[in-house]
Amino acid sequence: MDAPETSKPLNEERYSRQLYVLDLQAMKRIRRAKVLLSGLRGLGAEVAKNLVLMGVGSLTLHDSQPACWSDLAAQFFLSEKDLGRSRAEASREAVAELSEDTQVCVHQGDLTEDLLLREGFQVVVLTASRLEEQLKVGRFCHKHGIYFLVADTWGLVGQLFCDFGDHFTVQDPTETEPSSAVVHHISQGSPGILTLRADTHDFRDGDLVTFSGVEGMVELNGCDPRTVRIRKDRTLEIGNTTAFSCYLRGGLVTEVKKPETVSHKPLDAALLQPRMVAHPQDVGRALCLHQAVRALHEFQHQKGRLPQPWDPSDAEVVVNLAQTLEPLKGTKGESLAEPLDEGLVRMVALSSAGSLSPLAAILGALAAQEVLKAISKKFMPLDQWLYFDALECLPADQKLFPRPEDCAPRGCRYDGQIAVFGAGLQEELGHKHYLLVGAGAIGCELLKGFALMGLGAGGRGGVTVADMDLVEHSNLSRQFLFRPQDIHRNKAEAAAEATHRLNPDLKVTPSTQPLGPTTERTYGDDFFSSVDGVAAALDSFEARHYVAARCAYYLKPLLQAGTQGMLGSASVFVPEVTAGYEGPSSDAPEDAPYPACTIRHFPSRVEHTLQWARNEFEGLFCLSAKTINHIQQTLTSPVDVAGARAPSLQQVVLGELSERPQTWRDCVVWAYGHWQLCFHHGVKQLLRHFPPDKVLEDGTPFWSGARWCPRPLDFDVSQDSHVLYVLAAANLYAQMHGLCGSQDQDALRGLLESPLRPAPQRQASGPESSKKLNEALKIWSKGPPLKPQTFEKDNDSNFHMDFVVAAANLKAQNYGIPPANHAQSKRILGLIIPAIATTTAAVAGLVSLELYKLEGMTRSLDAFRHSYLRLAENQLNRWKPDAPATHTFQTLQWTCWTRLKVTAGQPEMTLKSLLTYVQEQHKLTVNLLLSGSALLYSTQLPAEEQAQCQALRVTELVQQVTGQVLDPEQRVLVLELGCEGDEEDTNFPPLHYVL
Repeated sequence: MDAPETSKPLNEERYSRQLYVLDLQAMKRIRRAKVLLSGLRGLGAEVAKNLVLMGVGSLTLHDSQPACWSDLAAQFFLSEKDLGRSRAEASREAVAELSEDTQVCVHQGDLTEDLLLREGFQVVVLTASRLEEQLKVGRFCHKHGIYFLVADTWGLVGQLFCDFGDHFTVQDPTETEPSSAVVHHISQGSPGILTLRADTHDFRDGDLVTFSGVEGMVELNGCDPRTVRIRKDRTLEIGNTTAFSCYLRGGLVTEVKKPETVSHKPLDAALLQPRMVAHPQDVGRALCLHQAVRALHEFQHQKGRLPQPWDPSDAEVVVNLAQTLEPLKGTKGESLAEPLDEGLVRMVALSSAGSLSPLAAILGALAAQEVLKAISKKFMPLDQWLYFDALECLPADQKLFPRPEDCAPRGCRYDGQIAVFGAGLQEELGHKHYLLVGAGAIGCELLKGFALMGLGAGGRGGVTVADMDLVEHSNLSRQFLFRPQDIHRNKAEAAAEATHRLNPDLKVTPSTQPLGPTTERTYGDDFFSSVDGVAAALDSFEARHYVAARCAYYLKPLLQAGTQGMLGSASVFVPEVTAGYEGPSSDAPEDAPYPACTIRHFPSRVEHTLQWARNEFEGLFCLSAKTINHIQQTLTSPVDVAGARAPSLQQVVLGELSERPQTWRDCVVWAYGHWQLCFHHGVKQLLRHFPPDKVLEDGTPFWSGARWCPRPLDFDVSQDSHVLYVLAAANLYAQMHGLCGSQDQDALRGLLESPLRPAPQRQASGPESSKKLNEALKIWSKGPPLKPQTFEKDNDSNFHMDFVVAAANLKAQNYGIPPANHAQSKRILGLIIPAIATTTAAVAGLVSLELYKLEGMTRSLDAFRHSYLRLAENQLNRWKPDAPATHTFQTLQWTCWTRLKVTAGQPEMTLKSLLTYVQEQHKLTVNLLLSGSALLYSTQLPAEEQAQCQALRVTELVQQVTGQVLDPEQRVLVLELGCEGDEEDTNFPPLHYVL
């Protein structure tokens, strides 16, 4: 059922990053949705936070239980002043503060069938609930078609259940964009054979496709979806085309996503016939966890409470109950009975009384994402149970398990965490000092988690958060710590203040200086000597590489998380224990520019045409205006056209700007002329140089492979894309010249239908053009300064993106490249990473789990986990990191974490002494020594020069060779060495020369 649409329009600026994950229609459904959330402990708080940040229309909170100390370990809407108050009432104001777009209210009393039907809830979510209530509410939700979820955590174990009814249709099952490709040829026949221009494609047997832009066989344009069959040669059969017209050229084939229908059982049936979302090798563990949780519910039913923390007698009762439960059956009635893993059930029971913020973050994110799936009909829902456990956080040696007295309640905000790990770990966490790099979406979630966990909240502990960015409006949809009043404030400072409000004991130090090569004096030896670890929440591989290198240099553990839309990753790198960070296979920056020749003449991807259009904008509306303004200020003598700047000056003055416009019509004439120049005359000129039938010397067609042969376009006033280009270009040209523009497309069409002057042609440079250029410059120098247009991708009222999108798609049409829509273009041009609150919260929870292992009693490789998350397709993979690779040379063994340390001494040793020390201590004969890229010493140098080098003190040699004075505060020189007998690719461990 759909609730009435909210009167408030969708704030597209706030949800801009989310709109790259969901479409506009899905967002509108979310804005109309009414959700009931019962249970406001830690997990419930996470669900509420995510739903409000993502813009759900109405959220009703239900939980009459009084807040207690153990809630505060994971419930960030509550504080000490709320103890004893109803959890829902105490949380309502803080939940509503997250966004004025969501109506937040509280229901007091029981959950009844009448309530659910009267209020028109689409989704009901139960957390922290008894099994009896789950069964009751689940029955009438299934009966009345209300989407129903159950989510909960017990210590280090989490559970999620979904029931979306007997027939739930998913309109858009996957996150990926529909596949598309450019048509090369379509045969007439039964079946018709479709040949694509690209060598490879993503289509699969059974996919549905439709067509657009086909010339000749126009019957296919906008046709009903056709099923494709893939042939051995990768061409596609598309059904009977015998009666269609003969194919001429062009066209785009696009996948039509097929809706899928799923069927869910109600909770009472699914409880005994569970369908698990798990990797095949993990299904057995998931079924055992299912039985353990059923036994916990039975224990709670009999005793009125959960097992006491680490109470062995209570744990044995749970094990016995699990053994007597009704056995599980498969969907066909087959028995799923396997020998019960008593050890696993016992560990679940021993730690079940606790409440942990990382588990709440993970399960709360997953549950909120399922709510969005139910509302939006986008992405496949869980089928039907998901279990998550992080029991590897506990010591591998049972002798090191916490004792009951260590886990007893203390009457403090960390009681829920102490119940799992004991007071000892809590004290350790409090004394730690961490550096958090990045206070964006993941950074905010990590800071929230640190506050709840008590990381840095005692003794010498603390958190330094580094971020130079400012809070933007679009951040509010997923960056939990920020509010509208924080817009334009520094993120690090605003986040530090908000974190202090969550936990006044946590000492957060904001830094507005980024971590990078230019700030190594700020984040130098003294700083890193005070840091116990680093958490990185960065969206650039270049920045990640740098931070990882600094952690490796100082031998500090690194926690790293990243997201892209509904994809997420969480990684941990521990000195001496795990392999180091490697990042993507290519070291090239992800925003490396495309070759200029490719962009201008040989584009084959929409990214190429967008970059071309972006360059056009810069040249036409920014650089040209700056050039003319500069001429106005400096022109005192005739310009020498043969000078270095003359060709670009001539192109700007005689070609692109031509003459000063006086009216709106002049601007339209210029824009129309430039349309002709770019998409008609320019293409014809290129084809005169490289005809369509041109063949290379080896017989290969010139227009083949990555080079796609273009065709000129003819201006057509009936084509919206043609008119929109002229509209945007004319308005930008008018803005640059201080003239009034127009948005009247009908009037513009009328103007374009009248005769217009021929398109301007760019002039060839040369001495013969000097007179003409200087005459034009004199005219330009007398007028008022022009107004350069600085590109703004996020301002939709200034024609900037309109011009770039229209220009890029017309260029794409020239070359038969699939175009990009406005949102896709903005994301590509702005290097915008799609983002949504659920993925962010989940990866922050996953990476926070690794903190327990770093600060616990052991740092065993078996305990750590890398994680990969794909929420749209219900994938959550976790695996052990690799151990660091061991390298050997003669008697020396090392890993990526090894350093050869040498103390400079007093007085400082000479290079000869250093070489002797390395020979004696490590049996290495050094034949090459570098400081960065500077060569300090080589056995290939002349003997006299070698002797001179060896006689110098090491610091003197470094300063002499590099020409730089060493920083007095520098404590270590990092030197790289090569040795006799090594192969060229041997990377010896760095030599740390301690000053």
